[in-house]
Amino acid sequence: MGQNHSHSHAHHAPAIPPRGNATPFIIGIVLNIAFVIIEVIAGLMNHSISLLTDAGHNLSDVASLVLSLVALKLSAKKSTNTFTYGFKKTTVLAAFLNAVMLLIAVGILGFESIRRLINPAQVEGNVIAWVAGAGIVVNAITAMLFFRNRKSDLNVKSAYLHMLSDTLVSVGVVAGGILISFTGWNWVDPVIGLVIMIIILVSTWSLLTDSFRLSVDAVPADIDVNEIRKVIAAQPNIIDAHHIHIWAMSTTENALTAHISVSEEIGFNEKMKLVQNLKHELLHNNIHHSTIEIENELSECQHKLC
Repeated sequence: MGQNHSHSHAHHAPAIPPRGNATPFIIGIVLNIAFVIIEVIAGLMNHSISLLTDAGHNLSDVASLVLSLVALKLSAKKSTNTFTYGFKKTTVLAAFLNAVMLLIAVGILGFESIRRLINPAQVEGNVIAWVAGAGIVVNAITAMLFFRNRKSDLNVKSAYLHMLSDTLVSVGVVAGGILISFTGWNWVDPVIGLVIMIIILVSTWSLLTDSFRLSVDAVPADIDVNEIRKVIAAQPNIIDAHHIHIWAMSTTENALTAHISVSEEIGFNEKMKLVQNLKHELLHNNIHHSTIEIENELSECQHKLC
């Protein structure tokens, strides 16, 4: 039984998502480094755990932005004989490492917040409020840089979520600083640190699970295998589809391999046209690279690993 292997890739609209823009990452890195320096200085001078906790959080965001930027640059490099898919997968690894780093930061900052809650230090609420107010501006501007492409790239989504959560955290720190100024309740400072820790944990969990899912080549969350089966089955002259594998090549591109059984009544040219039409339909369903193996009628291949 003859088999035909088609490895060309359709490039009809919708096209593969465009390469990420490095500019938002660079601007975000510069703004946040400057703000981290200000927070650390103010936190140390004022003995504020909430400012130091927020500075640690923002520093982890700087690291994540740098990591995402490096991955973005690597993903644009051409494939080689060793890395035949190029370095696109680095964007997935960057997202996963970003989530892990944030969880580590949560542990460290949470421990320090609890220690300070037991032994509160004297802090100046107005200083905390003013510095955190500056943080609202910095984080909001940075978040908006990633707003447009947050749904099409997990790396951009991670950056957006980090900055958005930072903005909300800064609002809480401002409120805490004002409360301390009027009441003198120094214990509010470490409590804010614990609240920040919880917010980081909640916002990071989905990023961790999504990036882990992609790193082990599981089906991307936005792809429904059953729907893909329906798309394939809807093509004329396809009798059966099996050995369907779908995975993420990067945070923006997905790939598929599949075996299809076709009617013996159609000739070679019709089979090639069928494959190209199928690739076009798959592209409309967020499958950017597909490799289709053709079998005549039902073969034993579907009952074993081929």
